[in-house]
Amino acid sequence: MLTADPAEGDGPPRRAVGLTGRAAVLGLVVCALVLSLAYPAKEYLAQRGEISRLQDEQRQAQARVAALEARKRQLADPAYIRAQARERLHYVLPGETAYVVVSPSGSAGPGGAAPDAPTVTEDGSWYGRLWDTVRTADGSGP
Repeated sequence: MLTADPAEGDGPPRRAVGLTGRAAVLGLVVCALVLSLAYPAKEYLAQRGEISRLQDEQRQAQARVAALEARKRQLADPAYIRAQARERLHYVLPGETAYVVVSPSGSAGPGGAAPDAPTVTEDGSWYGRLWDTVRTADGSGP
């Protein structure tokens, strides 16, 4: 009787399950594509971030230009200039009388306290009081 060799099968021959030449070449091609696209993709994303940052700066600059143009229009208005001169510099029109009210606490106004006024004693001569004010203004104190 003839015995059948188990290596010889009636069907197609079996292949080894290892890495074939085609699979290795395909893996190399995929790796080459990934490596060749990685740097341009990184640069693209960096440039998109830079474009976004520059657009934000441009919007801020345009807002500043708009604010400055509004201020320019405001300063070109003679009524605004007149009002600012009356408020800030205490200008008055001819025939008007200006009054400046000083509060008893000694503050110069709503903006803050008055500068340190020299302390002058009631006793002593006029030149002694004058010298005290000079020393106080100098910062050395009486």
